Amino acid sequence: MLLLYWLLVAFMVVGIIGAVVPGIPGTSLILIAILIWGAVQGSLGSISLPLIVAIAVLLLGIGIDFLATFWGAQRAGASKWGQIGAFVGLVVGILGLLPALPIGGPLLGILLGPLLGAILGEYLYRRDFQLAFKAGLGIVVGSLVGNLIQGLLAIATVGVFLFATWGQVFAS
Repeated sequence: MLLLYWLLVAFMVVGIIGAVVPGIPGTSLILIAILIWGAVQGSLGSISLPLIVAIAVLLLGIGIDFLATFWGAQRAGASKWGQIGAFVGLVVGILGLLPALPIGGPLLGILLGPLLGAILGEYLYRRDFQLAFKAGLGIVVGSLVGNLIQGLLAIATVGVFLFATWGQVFAS
């Protein structure tokens, strides 16, 4: 039982990383680990507080992701073209061209893809590189702020899980 507990905690740590790094499921991994622990314990009552917190954080994280990106885009004067470009840049960065680079690979794609995509999208719309760069930077900064907030919420969720289950696992 102890081994499973620590494996699930490790799974949750991957979820924390995923809350910050685009392309890796974050809070949903934490939620799955909590549900597995509840199933092994035979009762969801033993994990009700962590389960409620994880579901709330999952829903909050989705909202924060959209709002932070929207806020960054709006503050920088970005259009929908820049936002679409950032999304396409993220997908291309993770799956397409940038992972083929010898140094950095997908991590570089995750960081550079949205920026380059947003700049290209804005440039196609406005034909002004300076405004396109500012808008692209705003979208990326907003997205990063959202990811950091999601990471903090994911850490808090794992903390609640550990607090609620520690006594079950390590009772003398």
